[in-house]
Amino acid sequence: MTLVDRKFPVNSSVAHAELIATFQRAQADAAHKLGLIQAAANKGPKAAQAATETAAKAVKRRDSYAKKLDNLGVSLKD
Repeated sequence: MTLVDRKFPVNSSVAHAELIATFQRAQADAAHKLGLIQAAANKGPKAAQAATETAAKAVKRRDSYAKKLDNLGVSLKD
């Protein structure tokens, strides 16, 4: 459970820092899974399809965190 999910007041800068860290982990995970698509392509079409679906989920998760940060007015330079 994150600090943001808890039911007591949290310093907003702490919550923002936690959300930024979560976004950065999701961004790294998405980049890693996109890289795995090429490795899976050599293993056959089913492996490539599974890797593509997994990467798409990771990208969607990353974009969700980016949207939350944008809604809070936090801008991260790419």
